[in-house]
Amino acid sequence: MKTVFTFFSILAVLWALGSCGSTNNRSLDDTVATGDTLRIANDSLEYEIIIIEPRFNTWLVTQPPRGYYEQEFLENRNIWYVTQYNNRVLNPQGFDASLYLQRIDYEPDIDYGYEVNYLLYNWFRFFEERYNQRFSISRRGFQ
Repeated sequence: MKTVFTFFSILAVLWALGSCGSTNNRSLDDTVATGDTLRIANDSLEYEIIIIEPRFNTWLVTQPPRGYYEQEFLENRNIWYVTQYNNRVLNPQGFDASLYLQRIDYEPDIDYGYEVNYLLYNWFRFFEERYNQRFSISRRGFQ
């Protein structure tokens, strides 16, 4: 069984496929950064993440580097962010529907690996800053 999650934010696209099996030992074999597009995939292509967002790559290099956060921290944050984001997708009257186009199917019991979680977490932080959105979470208060 494969899980597909897609969402758009103006020009942002995040697409991930994951199998229900363990992904603990997956290694990334393909990382491509071109302009404002960032693509990461593994050799079996069981998942892929593509972020197309003006200025995301430039912003990302100013953030704490890979390895700064533990994967568990990133997963916990991403579960929170995805839940908040999906609630906004379901409430187009309360939130800008042009920002919250499609829900994200992020399953907490699937190990997407460090890189996917790192990029997703940073994309949410970038999204908050760029579009002046706040997900009722304090970066310092939620650990």
